[in-house]
Amino acid sequence: MAEILNIEGRKVKLSNPEKLLWPEEGIRKIDYLARMIELAPFIIPHAENRLLTTIRYPDGIHGESFFSKNLPEYAPEWINRTIWNDTEYAILDSIPTLAWFVNMAALEFHTSFNNYDKEDYPTSLVFDLDPSEGQTFDDVLEAALLIKEVLDSLSVTAYIKTSGATGMQIYIPTGGKYDYTVARKINEFFGSYFAQKYPDKFTIERTVEKRGRKLYFDYLQMWKGETITMVYSPRAKEKATVSMPVTWDEVEKGIKPEDFTLNNALERLKKTGDLFQPLLRAKEPEKSLEEIVKHLLDSEY
Repeated sequence: MAEILNIEGRKVKLSNPEKLLWPEEGIRKIDYLARMIELAPFIIPHAENRLLTTIRYPDGIHGESFFSKNLPEYAPEWINRTIWNDTEYAILDSIPTLAWFVNMAALEFHTSFNNYDKEDYPTSLVFDLDPSEGQTFDDVLEAALLIKEVLDSLSVTAYIKTSGATGMQIYIPTGGKYDYTVARKINEFFGSYFAQKYPDKFTIERTVEKRGRKLYFDYLQMWKGETITMVYSPRAKEKATVSMPVTWDEVEKGIKPEDFTLNNALERLKKTGDLFQPLLRAKEPEKSLEEIVKHLLDSEY
């Protein structure tokens, strides 16, 4: 059974509204729609200028899933879109578009590192911190704080969020100053730097079996055409976790991914506001990251 909803003047179908998408949390599709509409003022500003990829779970988190990049032919004509690399991407810039994806059982939203009109320039350096087998989230927090200590010593401003799964991501806004080639070189340098400075804590080893119990600093993910879990995206996890910006004080005190879920995200955001809002208006960093790299190369570390 389907319902036709009028959302901001657009007709959006909601099929199987009672279908359980997150059974453990009792979240039905109709509940999911309500949560996402509530979160839309926080989600859309971070998505509206980027290429969108979703992961769809037609039968909920325990069913089969698939990545969806190319906007299907049956998508409403009113969904804004752009073509890159022969793929027609949706632009998530309105509540009706968000609602349409909810009906399609898109349970995760991943976006490009760059704005779609500046395909060669990521807007931030992103340090993707992934725990290896046997590590806990406390290990991720410890690694993040070690990175923060170094960045503070260099007067570099950084923002951090949970991935909603097992890792965290650190963002250093660049205002699109560096193209992907330069940005990746800087990221690779930082990854190598932390792996050498803290050899028992970090690795940049791509082969999972060779990482041991070290946190993987993934500098390769940040590239044109690649995506990252967008801020405020839900995740297809039993607790219905959400990728949530956190303060560095919270990192120091200790948090868990399951602290932030679809069921409590809005309540938190009413208190904290959008901690990633500075990334939306970030300009070029005051201190050149090339100079910072040179400083580190010349330092005692």
